[in-house]
Amino acid sequence: MRHLKSGRKLGRTSSHRKAMFRNMVTSLLLHGRIRTTESKAKELRRVADRIINLGKLVPLSALEGLEGEELAVAKARRLHHIRRARRSLSDREALGLVFGEYAERYKERPGGYTRVIKAGFRPGDNAPMAIIELVDHPRPAASVGELADEVFESDEADEAAAPAE
Repeated sequence: MRHLKSGRKLGRTSSHRKAMFRNMVTSLLLHGRIRTTESKAKELRRVADRIINLGKLVPLSALEGLEGEELAVAKARRLHHIRRARRSLSDREALGLVFGEYAERYKERPGGYTRVIKAGFRPGDNAPMAIIELVDHPRPAASVGELADEVFESDEADEAAAPAE
């Protein structure tokens, strides 16, 4: 029995799972939204929220006004959190976003930095799909080849058709 065992195995070895989530969380932080299976999205939510929390612990704005020993301690704590986050991110740009933009954006938010939206079923194997996105993230313009999701396209088509009637 799997009592008190947290996390989904997703049919992968632990090293494969770790590498997969490392790539997925990097993509999520860079693009703000990714499309994946529902169970992967729900597991990715845990990883992404922990990474964003690391960025919030000692934001760059917290270093302002400090001097001497306090500044040195705060810089050391910030460096420690950056190195911890680097273990889970595979891109320097994503690391910069976490400790810059996202740390300031979610400074007052107590948690729940991601949202999982169900997005139907995948053709072929009928797997339940979901879109995981950062909360308060400006919606990127969906163009051909980008993440043009059927869920949002159908909503926009309904809205565009309504005034025409």
